[in-house]
Amino acid sequence: MGILVVGSVAFDTVETPFGKRERALGGSATFFSTSASFFCPVNLVAVVG
Repeated sequence: MGILVVGSVAFDTVETPFGKRERALGGSATFFSTSASFFCPVNLVAVVG
């Protein structure tokens, strides 16, 4: 049995004192689905922005 993830997927820009990363894949649905995929099949429904 799988899990359905509903959330957001986005390109993020992150800047820290150690460097800058542009267009990094981010969003709550991205991180949750990646973590959940270790335990069961995942289906993803997301707003992309």
